[in-house]
Amino acid sequence: MLTRQEIKANAKAAMKHQWGTSIGTLVLLVVAIFVISFVSGFFIGFFSRKFLIISLLSSFAGLALAIFINIPLMVGVSGVFARIYRKEHAHAGEIFLGFSGHYLRKVGGMLWMMLFIWLWSLLVIAPLILLIPAIKTGMYWVAWLYLLSPLLAVPAIIKGLAYSMVPYILADCPDVKAREATKLSMRMTKGHKGAIFVMALSFIGWYLLSGLTFGILALIFVNPYAYTTSAGYYNELKRNAIESGTISAAEFGMETAIVYEEAVVN
Repeated sequence: MLTRQEIKANAKAAMKHQWGTSIGTLVLLVVAIFVISFVSGFFIGFFSRKFLIISLLSSFAGLALAIFINIPLMVGVSGVFARIYRKEHAHAGEIFLGFSGHYLRKVGGMLWMMLFIWLWSLLVIAPLILLIPAIKTGMYWVAWLYLLSPLLAVPAIIKGLAYSMVPYILADCPDVKAREATKLSMRMTKGHKGAIFVMALSFIGWYLLSGLTFGILALIFVNPYAYTTSAGYYNELKRNAIESGTISAAEFGMETAIVYEEAVVN
């Protein structure tokens, strides 16, 4: 398994070959999400002035629009950057490939991942639900215990890291089923979640610096760099899992020869 520094170096080198594509992909993603949010917000705002039932239906329609369009876009973006890291030719328009070929599998896989993360996040919400009745009944010691509740976020963060490879698997491995993608992600990241967390933290300085440039640095360098690095972890974790025998190439829907071909490309 490559070190964080080696993966980031590979990501930076790969990104330079397709810099325009990496920037264009993220710009296209932002534009698409903005348009979707505007359209859904318009309908919700317009119908909210009418009948209550229509207002509720429009709210559900806006939520469904965000789910069934934004989620495939995120899967498509993951696929683009996975290819960029492997130094394969990619183009920004490939983010819309999330809508083609096993569309429901991609949406279902992401929803399954989001459901598990949400369930684990309930550990943080539960103390808040108990806080108000505890204070009313004079059990103030519960309020002090609530100060420790941020620690309950740790399991949710760990699970979020465990499922972090799901969008890449859904984009890159068309033969992997929705629920199986979460299982593969957990197996891939076992023993590497700390490294993934540190990798994410390593970009904090870059984003703080980007604030001084009013986000320009984030647009032209930091975001493409971070996305390519994240995709690099997916590629390297997948290769590591196969080479170590943790996961077989067949489970990813891959031929063994393809694995060695990827190794040569990187």
